[in-house]
Amino acid sequence: MKKFSGVLIGLSLFLGMACVAQAQENSTMPGHHPPKILSITREFVKPGKSGNAHDKTESMFVAAMTAAKRPAHYLAMDSITGRSRSLFFTGYDSFEAMEKETLEEMKDATLSAALDRANEADGALLESTENSVFFYREDQSFNSSVDIPHMRYFDIEVFRVRPGHEKEWDDAVKLVKDAYAKGMPEAHWAMYQELYGTPGSEYIVIVPRKSASEIDMDFANNKKFTDAMGEDGMKKLSELSASAIEEQMTNLFVFSPAKSYVDESWIKADPDFWKPKAKMAAKKTEEKKADEKAAKP
Repeated sequence: MKKFSGVLIGLSLFLGMACVAQAQENSTMPGHHPPKILSITREFVKPGKSGNAHDKTESMFVAAMTAAKRPAHYLAMDSITGRSRSLFFTGYDSFEAMEKETLEEMKDATLSAALDRANEADGALLESTENSVFFYREDQSFNSSVDIPHMRYFDIEVFRVRPGHEKEWDDAVKLVKDAYAKGMPEAHWAMYQELYGTPGSEYIVIVPRKSASEIDMDFANNKKFTDAMGEDGMKKLSELSASAIEEQMTNLFVFSPAKSYVDESWIKADPDFWKPKAKMAAKKTEEKKADEKAAKP
């Protein structure tokens, strides 16, 4: 197994700047609630090796998983900001489920051989890879079911909390949640806390965006957040953030259909995005059949 998947949402705590994604009409679609366990693979691509070259090697993984009909789907995305890299998310209900999937993939000799070939080809394009495992913090999340198949971007924010300052972090998140509930109840996010992967206590929040115009909307909505917080609340949030947060980083990623191995329900929800070539090929086949039928005497 190489990739890992799941779906999240987010907010920003840094200096009280709030990131708001608009609520979607189909926010309660089945299968789009954040998974309990989220595995993330980061692939750092060599200069000049991203784009079509990386899409081609990643398509080998997608083809192998599709042929094997494996249930461990994953969502891929490419960086727009920061270091050139691709992220792969896979969600599980439990660590037991993760272990079961890994063992079943290892037992499949045909799949293992195909993945080995894909890893060899893909590895030639990469500088390095990293794997992390996170668990879902429902208590720090808000309206966390989202229609991910129709999203296009993830605005991913990483917070590293100072050791021994988890209480301040928890209090800061509670302040933000209360402000959203009061001033912007349509907002939504999921919070994940890292269990394995990097040193320190790391939390991630991800803003799913249907279009880049939502970034502009964040700035317009910032006043709603500060009004809901109030002067005293903003002061308290600033103090808690300064005490709890050791490091903070935000980057923008765009979904990559070519690199993703998604569930059939996602493809049916938005075939133009997830499988444009397949839809185009099907359309040409239908047109050919119609032409042949019309040509018959």
